[in-house]
Amino acid sequence: MSITVSIVEDCAPTREGLSQLINRTEEFRCVSQHANAEDALERVPAINPRVVLMDINLPGMSGVVAVGKLKASLPQTQFVMLTAYKDTDAIFNALKAGANGYLLKQTPPRELLAALREVCAGGAPMTSQIARKIVEAFRQPHKAAGNDEGLTAREREVLELLAQGALYKEIADQLQVSYRTVSTHIEHIYGKLHVHSRAQAVAKHHRQP
Repeated sequence: MSITVSIVEDCAPTREGLSQLINRTEEFRCVSQHANAEDALERVPAINPRVVLMDINLPGMSGVVAVGKLKASLPQTQFVMLTAYKDTDAIFNALKAGANGYLLKQTPPRELLAALREVCAGGAPMTSQIARKIVEAFRQPHKAAGNDEGLTAREREVLELLAQGALYKEIADQLQVSYRTVSTHIEHIYGKLHVHSRAQAVAKHHRQP
């Protein structure tokens, strides 16, 4: 069964190019294209795609705001942001809004398709330049211990591994615990941080005032 993808991009040639790339790959199918966030908000919930490729800089409503609104009605949909800029604040705002990945528009086609596979497998794909920006942000002084929403030492450890892009099984192997134990830790982390995705949890944990 094909992985369904919706594209939200105001540049028509870019939008069409992405659609053709996706439809040329047997495992994916582009199910809708949208030139702005307002059209996506109206139509995408009924389409219920597995993945949404979202331009961050759209006319009218921004892609960040659109993701926040769509994520509320499509909690299982994976949102991957596309941008021409490596702006750290924009990256974290998108992740906080519910984005699951963040790619530069110049990402080669092969890497973009790999990112779609990765996000559907539970990963958080990011262009290497974007990942570097996030790593640099993580190296900034951490917030005071009192602002960690009550995470235990083990939960913080799990969260750091999530931030590195590790999958549940990889975390379980590294910590020498069961997959179910990791899943339980992550449920507790999401509850304490009041988030619904890996990206939101990582962004909130590292960017709280």
